[in-house]
Amino acid sequence: MSGLHLPQRIRSLAVEKPDAPALTCGETTVSFGELDRRTNRVATALAARARAGGRVGTLLRMRLEAAETFVGCAKAGLVFTPLNWRLTPGDIGAIAADADLDVLVTQREFAALAAAAHAALPGLRVVFVDPESSSDTEPDSALDWDQLVAAGADTDPGLGADPEAGVLHLFTSGTTGRPKGVVSTHRNLHNDPAGLRIYQWQPDSVALNAMPLFHIAGAGWLSTCLSAGVHAVLLGEFNPAAVAHLIERHHVTHAFLVPATIQLLLDLPGLDAHDLSSLRLIAYGSSPIAPHLLRRAMDTLGCGFVQRYGMTETTGSVTALAAADHEPEGERAHLLRSVGQAMPGVELEIRDIVTGERLPAGHTGEIVCRSRNNVSGYWRRPAESAALLTGDGFLRTGDAGHLDESGYLFVTDRLKDLIITGGENVYPIEVESVLAQHPAVAEVAVIGVPDHRWGEAVTAVVRLADSAAVPDESELVAFATARLASYKRPQRVHIVDELPRNASGKILKRDLRDLLGQDGAA
Repeated sequence: MSGLHLPQRIRSLAVEKPDAPALTCGETTVSFGELDRRTNRVATALAARARAGGRVGTLLRMRLEAAETFVGCAKAGLVFTPLNWRLTPGDIGAIAADADLDVLVTQREFAALAAAAHAALPGLRVVFVDPESSSDTEPDSALDWDQLVAAGADTDPGLGADPEAGVLHLFTSGTTGRPKGVVSTHRNLHNDPAGLRIYQWQPDSVALNAMPLFHIAGAGWLSTCLSAGVHAVLLGEFNPAAVAHLIERHHVTHAFLVPATIQLLLDLPGLDAHDLSSLRLIAYGSSPIAPHLLRRAMDTLGCGFVQRYGMTETTGSVTALAAADHEPEGERAHLLRSVGQAMPGVELEIRDIVTGERLPAGHTGEIVCRSRNNVSGYWRRPAESAALLTGDGFLRTGDAGHLDESGYLFVTDRLKDLIITGGENVYPIEVESVLAQHPAVAEVAVIGVPDHRWGEAVTAVVRLADSAAVPDESELVAFATARLASYKRPQRVHIVDELPRNASGKILKRDLRDLLGQDGAA
């Protein structure tokens, strides 16, 4: 298996096995030869509408046009920038402006978001992949996808070999709640043979990709599958019934899922009526998994499991708990609580949170890592970029944990207040800022509380203003829902007489977590 960058790999696969299926979405399947030819046209068409090295945004579910845009950008020396279609129009407008997009490829269901991006960037060229007629919200200069592809040339632009050129621009929330751009280069994104071996690919492997493209889990898994030369089946949004159907129909052997989607699949009524025997391996990550859920999944699905730990800033995984390490019984059963060992080429250390000194095995501190997959910093955020990396080039993950004597990493806590719910990142300050606008709210603290389905539930603890009419939980939830992306809204609200504080007046969120208990019930 070649160690080429993504666009070079597509070119080589078009020669090695031109008729082999590359991507399937719905009733359409394209071969590696067809994918190579189509992405040449996409690449040249996008290059004609973007600045050299410019950014092409998308508001797309996981679908053929999304994959073709990704590869086309890589071939043209452009930076693929998938945007989170779950955000509000205001968020999308700000992110589009921050990324300084040249082109936006979108579905018409996200027309309002595309309009917000165009309002922030009046020169933005918008391309719709849907065949429906235009609406009043669409800019006059908008193109249809077929028009874009037809305008391209069959000649390959030939770019994508420079390891330091940007190829993928994702956005992740920062500690202030402002989205931060993370640009991965070809060197960062590169899938080498050593890293691909963890998945135990075979010539007949078929991979399911049902993760959002705007997450490193979705974009990274797509890149991994294409680099491995396996047939990938694309699903626009996770739906447990659709997943079970696609596994059975296409004899899916591999999938990447987050714990929340594993839970949804296991809870699907009539799951045992589907033939899922083709499954060989499920990779999982993006948020912690409850031990009982993992054991249930292993028993129910009867396939191998590989856990991955990483983040957008590391362009995906830095550790892996291999399938052979998933032993629910015996002396190695404790490894199921770990996230595995460092991936090939990754240096992993635990450092004292205060001094930065390297700590020995068994001692808890901040998890730091150094590898070619680490990005160099944040897009247009010099201060935050400086804080991300240590002087000797290690990336601060913001997570606390320890290594055992065999190099297995155990993540024990987050140093930051990040909440991961259903694989989505939520920073409390953004939710707190919205709830604080309610006239009855004097103070609010938002935390993540363990949840059997979502990993963590966004939970607000509120002290009411004096003499305020007492709102019920549903009123506060509705207030936040109208102002936030759906996954950021609090799922639970608790009203208290006072919030716990330390001597300096800082709210003690750890005390709140202890107060609410393991199930969020006060």
